[in-house]
Amino acid sequence: MPRVIHVFREPDRFIAGTVGEPGDRAFYLQAVEEARTVSVLLEKQQVTVLAERIDALLLEISRRFGAEVTDEVPEEQLDIEPLVVPLEEEFRVGTMGLGWDADSRSIVVELLAFTEEEVDESVVLDDTDEGPDALRVFLSPVQAKAFATRAERVISAGRPPCPLCAEPLDSGGHICPRQNGYHRRAVAEES
Repeated sequence: MPRVIHVFREPDRFIAGTVGEPGDRAFYLQAVEEARTVSVLLEKQQVTVLAERIDALLLEISRRFGAEVTDEVPEEQLDIEPLVVPLEEEFRVGTMGLGWDADSRSIVVELLAFTEEEVDESVVLDDTDEGPDALRVFLSPVQAKAFATRAERVISAGRPPCPLCAEPLDSGGHICPRQNGYHRRAVAEES
């Protein structure tokens, strides 16, 4: 069966979002253009890496091509709306690709479906009939920065990190490897 490539050349939205409570969240990326919506499921670490790489690519584009890149996105340009529902995932993300399209002056984000087989590099950012399904989104530098900013906020909205080991803290604390598993418990005073 030939692969399906969902292409969004001028998306109305491209956002990261979550479903669930901190510590048990599912992470999604969602592209919306007019009446068409595509949602893909991925790991928190993948969202983190994508946001960091977009920021790095924006700096490189500014340096090499003189494209104007803003450090901060004005609050009114930041998409703070929730994910579009009903939420139906197209696929789970395995491989991610990122590039610069000089013709359209756009950052291209490509997310490939997870597959057990090794993905040939030639299918990333390409229109071949072979390979896993994909979501390809073209973003202006401002849209890309807005995506990265929102993604960073979504990631940081989870559980706070332990000050010693940086692992996420549960509401009841956690067993910290930096303290050899020692976990202080509050002792109730007897009256």
